[in-house]
Amino acid sequence: MQQWFEDAKLGIFIHYGIYAVDGVAESWSFYNGRMSYEQYMKQLDGFTASKFDADKWADLIEKSGAKYAVLTTKHHDGVALFDTQYSDLSVMKKTPAKRDIIKEYAEAITKRGIRLGMYYSLIDWSHPDYPSVYEGGKVPEDLSTVNRFSSPLNGVQDEEKWQKFLQFNNDQLKEVLTNYGKVDLLWFDGDWERSAEQWNLPEFKHYLKSFNPDLIINSRLQGHGDYKTPEQGLPITRPEGPWEFCTTINSSWGYVPTDNHYKSLNQIIRMFCDCISMGGNMLLDIGPREDGTIDERQEEILLGLGDWIHTHAEAVYGTQEGIMTRYYLGGSTLSKDKKTLYLFVYDDPKENICLKGLCNPIKKITVLHSGKELTHEIHGGVPWFNIPGTTWIPLTAEDTHEHVTVLKLEFDEEVEMYGGSGAVVTHN
Repeated sequence: MQQWFEDAKLGIFIHYGIYAVDGVAESWSFYNGRMSYEQYMKQLDGFTASKFDADKWADLIEKSGAKYAVLTTKHHDGVALFDTQYSDLSVMKKTPAKRDIIKEYAEAITKRGIRLGMYYSLIDWSHPDYPSVYEGGKVPEDLSTVNRFSSPLNGVQDEEKWQKFLQFNNDQLKEVLTNYGKVDLLWFDGDWERSAEQWNLPEFKHYLKSFNPDLIINSRLQGHGDYKTPEQGLPITRPEGPWEFCTTINSSWGYVPTDNHYKSLNQIIRMFCDCISMGGNMLLDIGPREDGTIDERQEEILLGLGDWIHTHAEAVYGTQEGIMTRYYLGGSTLSKDKKTLYLFVYDDPKENICLKGLCNPIKKITVLHSGKELTHEIHGGVPWFNIPGTTWIPLTAEDTHEHVTVLKLEFDEEVEMYGGSGAVVTHN
């Protein structure tokens, strides 16, 4: 795993495609029969990207505090946002836009030092060779359950067609990985429709890394990815190893004008704090309109998140996961040398912040956004058994940030937390 990824904390996900024309669900709307395939593909005629400005996107991503971005190069519908030699189904050839969206995006992102991520759907529900086999090569007993976009309807598999499709993926991915400068991250989707053997793993991964040995690949590669990607549901237990939580800003990945179910800025900041408290990143998704502009509500949330991160940068960047919630009922991060602890205060306290199990003497406590120094007191503890007391930090609503307050606790030594179950005091 590249260190930059674990240090990044925030990425911006962008779902952009022809599905924004009618504001329908990306790809799934025809796959699940909510509309016909023909009706879905008519959106090609309305995709103009007439106000698409990659520099504006990159400016917004930079201001959000994100250190990497991931854009859909091609969703399950098979419509490429890049200039591909291997298919006519691209916004270059089939839409009024006639622009290599990926080229403009890659240049703008790279210019700002933001790490370049590309989403690519392994499945392609438009490609004639894709529905040629079944998952794991096993023919279902009930062929009426088969979706014609995924697998053959007649129970007959065509391995030759499948191999042609794999070559098609290889060819398009070579374009993505070689035509747009150095790609830092590949974000796959759709691995569930075929087995690892059918995707030709691990050879497929070796092929991808041959273009860039530092390339990071997400987990959706039938167990061969580099990090885990829980989606929409924030993890309760910390995933093992490097991880990233991907989530939407409202309820939709792409632009759906009727979706007004937005998360508030406060909720987004709290979710972000929860992610970094557990040593993960958050990949926050936006869905631009078909013309390339971004909904003002989405823009406002990204700017607000960026303001909070900028104010509390030292508690975000260059930190690692914090202490467990059994010690402090909130999120936290630790500096790399473990001599500074940052506590996230989500709500307005009535009187005190409570910290249990802290073995170290505290050198200094400050409110990060204001610089105000706070006092503290310790009650209880059994020092001859090395059992610490409870630390109470007086804090009231007037000292809090409007969204999430951060308290900075400084120590002379690495933070040490007590994890025992206490003891009977037999002598004083």
